[in-house]
Amino acid sequence: MTKADLQQAVTETLKPLKGRFTAGFAGLKLGATGAVYNEAIALMEAFARPLWGLIPHASGGGESDLWPMYIQGIIHGTDPDHAEYWGDFGTKDQRMVEQSVLGLGLALAPHQIWDPLDDQQKDRLYQWLNQINLVDRSNPNNWLMFTVLVNIGFKKVGLPYNQEIMDKYLDTIDTYYLSDGWYSDGNTDQRDYYIPFAMHFYSLIYAHLMGEDDPERAIRYKERAVLFAQEFMYWFAEDGSSIPFGRSMTYRFAQVSFWSALVYADVQPFPLGVMKGIIMRHLRWWFEQPMFTSDGILSVGYAYPNLIMGESYNAPGSPYWSFKAFLILALPDEHPFWQVEEEALPELKPLYAQPHARMTICRPEGNKHVIAYGSGQMANFEMAHTAAKYSKFAYSTLFGFSVPKGYYGLVQGAYDSTLALSECDEHYRVRRYCEEFRIEEQVVYSRWLPWQDVEVRTWIIPAGMWHVRIHQIRNGRNLDVAEGGFAIQPPKDFGISDEDMIVSVEKGISAHLPWGISGIVNLEGFGEAQMIYPDPNTNLLKPRTVIPTLSNRLLAGEHWLSSAVFGATYCEQNVAQWTTPPIVERDPEGRITVRDSKSSIIYYSADITKELETYVASSN
Repeated sequence: MTKADLQQAVTETLKPLKGRFTAGFAGLKLGATGAVYNEAIALMEAFARPLWGLIPHASGGGESDLWPMYIQGIIHGTDPDHAEYWGDFGTKDQRMVEQSVLGLGLALAPHQIWDPLDDQQKDRLYQWLNQINLVDRSNPNNWLMFTVLVNIGFKKVGLPYNQEIMDKYLDTIDTYYLSDGWYSDGNTDQRDYYIPFAMHFYSLIYAHLMGEDDPERAIRYKERAVLFAQEFMYWFAEDGSSIPFGRSMTYRFAQVSFWSALVYADVQPFPLGVMKGIIMRHLRWWFEQPMFTSDGILSVGYAYPNLIMGESYNAPGSPYWSFKAFLILALPDEHPFWQVEEEALPELKPLYAQPHARMTICRPEGNKHVIAYGSGQMANFEMAHTAAKYSKFAYSTLFGFSVPKGYYGLVQGAYDSTLALSECDEHYRVRRYCEEFRIEEQVVYSRWLPWQDVEVRTWIIPAGMWHVRIHQIRNGRNLDVAEGGFAIQPPKDFGISDEDMIVSVEKGISAHLPWGISGIVNLEGFGEAQMIYPDPNTNLLKPRTVIPTLSNRLLAGEHWLSSAVFGATYCEQNVAQWTTPPIVERDPEGRITVRDSKSSIIYYSADITKELETYVASSN
């Protein structure tokens, strides 16, 4: 994939926008669905977000016939006397998010976004953008960088800028830094794609544009990005996909924007060919997905249009934040990136604990399939399907994850990769907040309370294409429990019947299909094994799925449940592996041993009770 290919990708995907501008060109009407902000802001957001691709495209020499319309939109959107004026604001506002790309435009493409304006129009643009310097930011997070980007833009075109507020906000961003390249996005327990496509993405732009003015920060941001790259590499599979996880999944190929920002900032933690391979494979994977509507608009959804999984802040234009991936188009034609050949992912460890990400990454089939086993993640505000996006036991590039369509029964709940519990009334609860958690290569542990009188301790033990889940449940009420494996797409046509895909073994059930195998086996404490057919459009990757599931009814008391979950691509070797699940041995003294089918020990705990007491004491 060449620079010309990427330039064409931008121009072709933005071509359907031409007929969608409002009368004054200051908004884009891309759909009829709503968000938490009003329709006028949604129109402005839709106008701004394609600029994440169009501005680097212009900076790198690309031409687009959209620019005359965008210039008219900027003129009218910043004119208080025009009907499509973007409005005044004095508190935290969605328009601050969209102002950031205009600041980037002043810095990268002034010939398109600044030079065509007359003096009065320039002053109006400045006055409208400068509102971001006058807002009292509470609950700070990555939004602080929007103010920084606007001020960089001011500085680059010779306008008054606020150095004091930039220093203050950048100092605050530094307080979010953890170590090993990881930030938190403000005061929160979430470690999702906002770390690469926000915290690092903006700081690398800063490092590139402000390297001479602020070399100390620039060096620090680059050093942190190098460390982060060593860990983030593990989130990608060889086909270009990356782990679906967390909120804002509709920003899609923004997942790779961190790598684009590394190249843009001239940071090379890996050879250019390796980074080029990651970027290009990722973009190819995405453009093979049916993510555009029939009239060419990038939809709300993930691998297909899907409002169910969206956030309250996803308006019709929101998905165009994906275009942050196209920052590399700002590179000149002669940059080495465009000359090197794509290289494969380097050899990576099959198991890699990432404590700051609060997950252990497993690559059971080399680079074909990536699974994240997590514990202790949670966002700092309630969003749609928070537990599904952060608190499942496993997230997979091959199987994705599912969100509930409703909260009655297993079909509406789509409870893949989790343990669902109900008071025998079909209203289920799953793991949300973790009272305790531990991340290691051999085990991921959590203690969680679905009710105040129900305590669940969960151990997840990776075992190649299998993983073992062990739950100790102390329940003060009777419960129905259901343990879901990976969700997998059922037959797409009449070539395979639903009956033919199901393969049962003693105490277990699986689905075998040309695109994968998903199964679950009862090791202790469960009763029925069944295939759940969840409501359509609950999974992020496929609109129809099935979930192999174990279930049982537990009377009030103490119970131990163990299951072995299988997820892999389809081949004869993996079919054979499905027939040999791991073995769990538990003795009355609390010792647990997990062995593979050849009796080799995968995990051993001398005394779980003492182990937990020691861990909690050290944590406190």
